[in-house]
Amino acid sequence: MKICIVGAGEVGTHLAKLLARENFNIVLMDASSERLRDLDANYDFLTVVGSPTSLKDLKEIGVEDADLFIAVTPHECVNITACMLASNLGAKTTLARIDNSEYMQPKNREFFKKMGVTHLIYPELLAAKEIAESLSTNWFRNHLILGDGLLEMLVIKVRANSEIVNKKFKTGAFDHDKYRIVAIKRQNETIIPGGNDEVLPNDLVCFVTSPENRKFVRTQAGKKLIDIKNVMFMGGSRIVQNAIRLLDKDMNIKLMEMDREKSFQLSEKVDNALIINADGRNMDALREEGIADMDAFVAVTGNSEANILACLAAKRFGVSKTIAEIENIDYIPLAEELDIGTVLNKKTIAASYIYQLTLDADVMDVRHLTSADAEVIEFVATAGSKITRHKVKDLNLPDQVNIGGLVRNGKAMLVNGNTLIMPNDRVIVFCTSSVIRKMEKFIN
Repeated sequence: MKICIVGAGEVGTHLAKLLARENFNIVLMDASSERLRDLDANYDFLTVVGSPTSLKDLKEIGVEDADLFIAVTPHECVNITACMLASNLGAKTTLARIDNSEYMQPKNREFFKKMGVTHLIYPELLAAKEIAESLSTNWFRNHLILGDGLLEMLVIKVRANSEIVNKKFKTGAFDHDKYRIVAIKRQNETIIPGGNDEVLPNDLVCFVTSPENRKFVRTQAGKKLIDIKNVMFMGGSRIVQNAIRLLDKDMNIKLMEMDREKSFQLSEKVDNALIINADGRNMDALREEGIADMDAFVAVTGNSEANILACLAAKRFGVSKTIAEIENIDYIPLAEELDIGTVLNKKTIAASYIYQLTLDADVMDVRHLTSADAEVIEFVATAGSKITRHKVKDLNLPDQVNIGGLVRNGKAMLVNGNTLIMPNDRVIVFCTSSVIRKMEKFIN
């Protein structure tokens, strides 16, 4: 598969590195030679200096043979124009990064398809949705809705008071139909549990369950439910603006923005939050604005270090739920060890969405779990595919793969070794990023 990526910013570069591991033919183009420096020497893809809206430059990278053309420059109009040109030159599928939520409406998506823009992605909106979802509760780190809402994945940090710690899986302690533990994140290691494994205090545990069993999972994990009504945001980015619009109108929201001019602009754009011109890293400012009365604190500035430190400060003031945007991927394990709460990474969220376009058509959804450094794949089993031929225990699945559940005829089921997957089952698979491609031979 030939993939052309234009825009060597954070999303484009991260995506190129990710796809290069899969032995795709990758071309990364950017107008700035500075951004491309050292990339082609250290990674297995071609870099080209050029303009994404130049027909000459697009032809030079062979866009007419591209199976997938991805435009992720910082400029929406450039991305849309580049996709239109690429489509007309012969690119099979195109994707444009945008920053206007209006374009994401179904009728507008169809409009852009007619113009040659097959897919649209708004990373800031994807991150905002994750924030809004995380604020709906405070006792789990991540929450994914699966199988049209019939199943869900909860990522929970368990403490010593949890009922599930220090119990080996082979003892049968988890042999029930309430939930299935599909992975454990321990420090920097993601573990797909076997019989000899056990959950330890401070592990991040990934549960697959049904919504009606969520309370049982919370009890087993030793967590308490606190209603979040008072939220403080630090930073007035587009992610924050979109997140606030998605939150319940009865929430009490404060937004701290250190730039005075931007604070005035935010007061006109965001009508359900109190805008405060102050530095959220300043402890005195946090005290004055009532940080101790907050149920949640969300730090989404362009500075990962500031976001981490601000969340640590909020924890010291007794805030139950903290969320930090961390754009430096190397900082994510550190943030988890510091126990700052939910971690967001815009690059990995966007890359998961785009990566899905490189997979077989039967794969319906691929989502990245930042907290577990792994992927959740959702697909429909086809007749004759390898995954339908044997019971799960006899499939010889790759290491670091766990089938968590499935939906059959509108009913959710947890999967165990004796489960036989049937054609048309909607299957939920958890796996580490390194083996996601190996699953294709089981799906096709």
